[in-house]
Amino acid sequence: MSDPLLTAEDVYAGYISGVDVLRGCGLVLNPGELVGVIGPNGAGKSTLVKAMFGLLRIREGTVTFRDEDVTNKPAHELVSKGIGYVPQRQNVFPTLTVEENLRMGTYLKPKAFDERAGFVEELFPVLAERRAQKASSMSGGERQMLAMGRALMMEPEVLLLDEPSAGLSPMYQDQVFERVKQINAAGVAILMVEQNARRCLQICDRGYVLDQGSNAYTGTGTELLHDEKVIELYLGTLARAR
Repeated sequence: MSDPLLTAEDVYAGYISGVDVLRGCGLVLNPGELVGVIGPNGAGKSTLVKAMFGLLRIREGTVTFRDEDVTNKPAHELVSKGIGYVPQRQNVFPTLTVEENLRMGTYLKPKAFDERAGFVEELFPVLAERRAQKASSMSGGERQMLAMGRALMMEPEVLLLDEPSAGLSPMYQDQVFERVKQINAAGVAILMVEQNARRCLQICDRGYVLDQGSNAYTGTGTELLHDEKVIELYLGTLARAR
């Protein structure tokens, strides 16, 4: 088996001095994997990906990318190394057009725009159709696709997704999950934090359940989807009937 691509080990972090949201949690993302992180509200899911991407200072623990310690490295350095990130909110520039948003994605390599735009627009045809449209006039699902497309413009090896289906209609949620699978099939390893736990586990290779800032359960997506304790505590009784 190949070496891990991205790891977080024994991470402690929080937003207020002396108060840790993350309490020793960790995970491993292997090349080509799609890994999901689920758990109740306030479990630390989004906090974990923010800390791994250098947006929140890690007090203890390490983040490693391809055997290099990248703990607390600034986000722009991580982008240059091959890690992309799509936040849950404020993930596009609303006053810019679709094309201008995509160009912002190649600010470190502007000459790569044409090649990468072709790849992104093949994944998201709606972006090709609306290159001149302002992002502010797009639907929530379309903006989510634009945000993922912009993150892909730097040809990342790893894509961190924070709640990609949040606030979307069921139709757009399905589209987003399909695009996530397509991006992964194209060779990009994905770490996805997701509130729609059942749908997340259906498409991911492996999953982690966080609770109160710590690892509660881990296993393959299928294993977690059918684990009685996970169903009872995190998926709800309706999951048994699906």
